[in-house]
Amino acid sequence: MPDGGLAELHTHLGASVASEILWSLAHEQGIALPVKDYWEFDRLVTIADPRRVTSLDALNEIYHWTELIQSSPLAVERSVHAAIGGAYRSQRITTLELRFNPMKRNRGGERDLDHIIMAASRGLDRASLEYPQVRAGLILMMDRTFNERQNATIVEKAIRYASRGIVGVDIAGPRPGDARYPYAALEPLVDEARDAGLGVTIHVGEEGVEHGRDEIAEVVDVLRPDRIGHGILAARDPELMAALRAAGIVLEICPTSNLLTRSLADEEAVRETFRAFVEHGVAFTIATDGPEMMRTHLRDEFALLLRIGALDEEELREANARGHEASFVGARTVLPQV
Repeated sequence: MPDGGLAELHTHLGASVASEILWSLAHEQGIALPVKDYWEFDRLVTIADPRRVTSLDALNEIYHWTELIQSSPLAVERSVHAAIGGAYRSQRITTLELRFNPMKRNRGGERDLDHIIMAASRGLDRASLEYPQVRAGLILMMDRTFNERQNATIVEKAIRYASRGIVGVDIAGPRPGDARYPYAALEPLVDEARDAGLGVTIHVGEEGVEHGRDEIAEVVDVLRPDRIGHGILAARDPELMAALRAAGIVLEICPTSNLLTRSLADEEAVRETFRAFVEHGVAFTIATDGPEMMRTHLRDEFALLLRIGALDEEELREANARGHEASFVGARTVLPQV
């Protein structure tokens, strides 16, 4: 098990806040919930029963509620503050990146986008004062269901608020049916973010076996990100692993999340995936995807990988050290706005 502070680079704000805090935020804002009992609510916003989630689409239904509850400046500020403090208190995480989509927290345009992002920055500032041991940053997420203008706005805001704790950009969200997502169309936006000094990480290769490996290849060749969220399908393709290694791209792998969403069928598939990456020299770090929603924590992920023989103690330490090194926090030069 790694000594000292841990690094977590892949966790979603909507999955990183404890149920009791979300419950209070929902009531403070007068949000009409489909349940009246706290324990029913806890089951609504977490994967309390693994049988409930049969795919990423089912997971997106849970995110609907957490994103709705976090759809105000007050709720975003408190959520960011709670997620950072909770990560340090429970897991001694000292490098943490939280990602979220501000457009999924402004009630379809009802709330001002700048207010949402600034609220997240205030939550980051408050947490930094209380937990100076933690290097934390925020990643703004584009979405695969958004049009070009919407995603361009996300990148524009990320660049504008880079001096306020925004350290990178990402894209995730439901894919449009079973079709291959046109990642190459994002090249101008990704280049713009990179040129402004932001880090780039891309959700790809978690699911969609039919197109997944082609999508990873497209992302590597065209978008050239610093990191890839998940990317587990690459473990089935030696040429793709060689490309990842040559490009120096770091994968952010979330074992329990991949098991819960059936992206990896069982623990043996987890073991085989990690061993393939180790044997082919693919760099990776370990994360939860969202500790509260997934009902796991980073030390649980390390324990799982050790127990099933996916990684040994030294490989776990290397993966954690790589997380600190690959973080966008403090690693980028924020360019002045012209």
